[in-house]
Amino acid sequence: MSFLANLLRMAWKRLNGQPIEDIVIEVESILLKAIAEGTELRVYIGADSQVYSTQIEFATAIVFIRKGNGGFMLVNKEHMKTGMGIRERMIAEVSRAVQTAYQLSKLWDKYNVDLEVHADINTDPSFKSSVALKEAMGYILGMGYTFKAKPDAFASSSCANKIVH
Repeated sequence: MSFLANLLRMAWKRLNGQPIEDIVIEVESILLKAIAEGTELRVYIGADSQVYSTQIEFATAIVFIRKGNGGFMLVNKEHMKTGMGIRERMIAEVSRAVQTAYQLSKLWDKYNVDLEVHADINTDPSFKSSVALKEAMGYILGMGYTFKAKPDAFASSSCANKIVH
């Protein structure tokens, strides 16, 4: 089954571990609350991964920043067997972020949400992850989202990173 087909069945949680039954309903509730309170809300989606001896752990984060009032995130973790190279793993991370953004795209459009998709990919060619920079940028921009890479990709390199470490 594809990642997109599994998105609604994924084990999304609040950072405190509280499970979320339906990510679409949860995100819409967050957006409606911000509108009702007159809060300016920005949304960022990113993913990160960590390789362990027999598996790769992926984390995806939907980060909400309330102007002048902090932020919070919703997270998902999943595991798969190892066996992919750095380029494939970087694109797998980006795919999780893009597919999450896409699955929620009706909400972004309905509530006029300014969304960025962050890639945990270094723009410095001396880092291994940079091998996937062009593909990741093309994927994210091609889907119509604003693209950010390291060092500006905090949703992936800071937020999702905390979940896989």
